[in-house]
Amino acid sequence: MAKFTTYNGLNPIYDEIKAKQYLKTIQEFLKNHAKQANVSGFIVGISGGIDSALVYAIAKSVFPQSTYGFVMPIIKMSDSDLNHINQLEKQFDDKFTFINLTETFYAITQANKSTHPLSIANIKPRLRMTTLYYQAQAKNALVLGTDNYDETFIGYFTKFGDGGADLLPISQLTKGEVKFLAKLMNVPNSIINKDPSAGLWDGQTDEKELGFSYAQLDYYLDHLDNYDLVKQNLPETIINKIEHKHKISQHKRDAIYKPQ
Repeated sequence: MAKFTTYNGLNPIYDEIKAKQYLKTIQEFLKNHAKQANVSGFIVGISGGIDSALVYAIAKSVFPQSTYGFVMPIIKMSDSDLNHINQLEKQFDDKFTFINLTETFYAITQANKSTHPLSIANIKPRLRMTTLYYQAQAKNALVLGTDNYDETFIGYFTKFGDGGADLLPISQLTKGEVKFLAKLMNVPNSIINKDPSAGLWDGQTDEKELGFSYAQLDYYLDHLDNYDLVKQNLPETIINKIEHKHKISQHKRDAIYKPQ
């Protein structure tokens, strides 16, 4: 699966020439689809994390004057995320639009009398998706999703939330490749090196919630054509977790099911 990764044992090696070539592939992909859709810009939801930062940086390289970043806090954002968003603005000489969705979030949770924690948490990305599509239509733009290959494979996204987008420019990149490409695109190191988090609740991190590391998932995905190496180098419990998450999330990756 890897676009520009090889391995020395368990250690990934990223090919800079191939990475730059794949960057051009993404840029052409964005240009072509924008032309096909007759739009003049891109919309990106900015979280303070690496995936949205990379998608924004690539989009801005295609449409420098009409790539729009939106920050959509619900209840509160961590000081760390706000600081990283500020660094991203400075790095790319831009100002993002802040739209506070807290009142809307409370209105929906109260109307539903909801007490299920995950259902409540998933309202947040769905509200943000709705907001991004409003902005896209108003600005004649396409919504760019920020899911990477790791997240897509295990279904680590909210259906009709952050999974709702017109284009998914980094969906063929593993997490390690996202980090490498982010460096080439001058994303601040503080964003590249932070612990990934979906921000669903206080203190949440992806790897803590998943029960395995992105490095382990990258290795699994990059060796699907040599499953013996996967079994040799990853614990069986980790393999089982990855494959279970992939299996139960298939409905997220498929088109909406219809009867024959």
